[in-house]
Amino acid sequence: MSMLHVVNKSPYERDSLATCAGYCQGGDTVLLIEDGVYAAIAAGKAAANLQGLTVAALGPDLKARGIGEDKLISGVKIVDYTGFVDLVANTDRVQSWL
Repeated sequence: MSMLHVVNKSPYERDSLATCAGYCQGGDTVLLIEDGVYAAIAAGKAAANLQGLTVAALGPDLKARGIGEDKLISGVKIVDYTGFVDLVANTDRVQSWL
């Protein structure tokens, strides 16, 4: 069973991402939305939590925060709102980390 883990809080304000990463298993995807997208910045210390995980980030939230694709860790898939819906529809379970 695959799970979509949705993280919307900044990894610099809460430990949601670190907790989420501890529960991720093979086949799971971490979707970063809202302030959670800060975790995908390659130069940030929170990026280490994403090592070895399948990661997607919501493009409009990256854009709203001025984060360009060139600033992201390698392998992050940028999705739009349709891609967000597709991830939910193609996953067995969804867990939001607050």
